Amino acid sequence: MLPPRGVRRVTGPLLLGVLVAAVVLLPVLVVVAVVVSVWLPGRWRALRLLAFALVYLALEVTAQVAAAALWLLSGCGRRLGTPAFQAAHYTVLRLVLDALMRAARRLFALRLVTDGESWSPLDDGVPGSTNAMVVLSRHAGPGDSLLLVHTLMDRDHLRRPRIVLKDVLQLDPLIDVHLNRLPNHFVSAGPGAGDRSEAAIAELARGLGEEDALLLFPEGANFTPQRRVRAIQRLRDRGLGSAVRRAEAMRRVLPPRPGGVVAALTAAPHADVVFVAHTGLEHLSTVGDLWRGLPMDKTLHLRWWFVPAAEVPRGEAQLTEWLYRWWATIDAWVTTTSVASPPAGGGPTAAR
Repeated sequence: MLPPRGVRRVTGPLLLGVLVAAVVLLPVLVVVAVVVSVWLPGRWRALRLLAFALVYLALEVTAQVAAAALWLLSGCGRRLGTPAFQAAHYTVLRLVLDALMRAARRLFALRLVTDGESWSPLDDGVPGSTNAMVVLSRHAGPGDSLLLVHTLMDRDHLRRPRIVLKDVLQLDPLIDVHLNRLPNHFVSAGPGAGDRSEAAIAELARGLGEEDALLLFPEGANFTPQRRVRAIQRLRDRGLGSAVRRAEAMRRVLPPRPGGVVAALTAAPHADVVFVAHTGLEHLSTVGDLWRGLPMDKTLHLRWWFVPAAEVPRGEAQLTEWLYRWWATIDAWVTTTSVASPPAGGGPTAAR
């Protein structure tokens, strides 16, 4: 169970204490990391991880300091919901994500490639690019999710994302404080959670403005073969034979859950839809995964598909059918890209 918000707020001072201790002990930590790196595969694996951990910790503390300053400036929280302070929180998030992604790319020699001939409707100067947007993304782990949110918010796009994410992510202090002050929804477990989430998603969608993007992950969880088998069995138990056949044909994704998508697109018929597939970091879900499979000298692939609002079907049955067709397209792209991806250190020139 998630700790109460008051308990979670203790993590801010704790993070500051950990950062101070890490700075004091930095010479010792560096020596240990260098020695450990000798016994690990890859170039300076432990040293790179140490550097990234310190950057992440420093950014977490910086974000908490910024949140405290904004709280004071807003009259001890009274004006946090005003447009000016909402914009300030989005700016803090954009700067933090930008710094984090820059550090990850430099420390791990990561490259981002936008594949195919599809154009990104987020780019400045593209007709219709200022329309409200619902983004439906493959769920491929926290690394790819951070990459996607960063892309939505970067200097080229400046979208204000409204994100639907699991409530356990509130254990991260930055997410807990900043995202709870902005229009987002944390999905909880338990009886009635699905209905509550669909109602919350519809409410987020109704308020979408031309600079906003509602980000949904219709699969609901990271892909694993075991989760795929369980998801197909749930469809079979519900007597959804057609969905079972479609899900069995998709090998690299989980069958999408249409409830939240239907709620969003019904509430926001004015919004364009962007489907997103990305691959390269899906194997990283835990700290142990990061230690065992640190991505170095790697090319990450991103693919957008744009559907204008006028071409989005209406009605639950039509939307469900349409969503499954698009998810089959994503599955095919992930399969092809995973097979064709060059070895570490190779690959085409990054598009961004």
